[in-house]
Amino acid sequence: MAQKDVGNKIPIYKLKTTDEVMRYYDEWGEKDKYNKDMVDWNYTGPKETVATFNKHENNKDTLIFDAGCGTGLVGVELKKYGFENFHGADLSQTLLDTVPKDLYQKLVKVDLNKPIEVEDNFYGGVMCVGTFTFGHVKPNALDEFIRITKPGGLICFTINEGIHEEYGFDKKIDILKDSKKWEEVEFFKSDYIASKDVNAWLGLYRVL
Repeated sequence: MAQKDVGNKIPIYKLKTTDEVMRYYDEWGEKDKYNKDMVDWNYTGPKETVATFNKHENNKDTLIFDAGCGTGLVGVELKKYGFENFHGADLSQTLLDTVPKDLYQKLVKVDLNKPIEVEDNFYGGVMCVGTFTFGHVKPNALDEFIRITKPGGLICFTINEGIHEEYGFDKKIDILKDSKKWEEVEFFKSDYIASKDVNAWLGLYRVL
């Protein structure tokens, strides 16, 4: 499948290295520009993903890891559904600094392409919205998400459709299913950023 041309729609997709991504987001987060753009673009990723997670997670007290939390948009949605316990992690300190106070119990600056400094089976669930995209986090992060999630916990994420096959997410997801690391609960095409004609796959998997 041909890669969708989104580079002219959102410049972030032209970035290649972790340092480039971090610098871009640090600048994007200044003066609340990131949040304003998300509103202007009608970015539905956080709402759709949390709504899907909520359908299958009845324990409102479960501890959730929001990987690539940005300015806390997923945390805001989790709160609406009654979830109270979540930690956020992001590559950009500028974005972390704009997260609403007292929304997350813990915020940490991390590179999700590297091992996560969290013990095995620690979280009840993982959310990862908007992070699996061009020049960002690679499929191996899914191994880490499974490692830090308790058996029975849910991992819910979006994958930009332009990298789903190019980066090997399709193969990685199948390998994890075949090796009985997780089972598929939902997987469908999300509107994501419809105003920019950017779609994503939305996946929800239960750790085995």
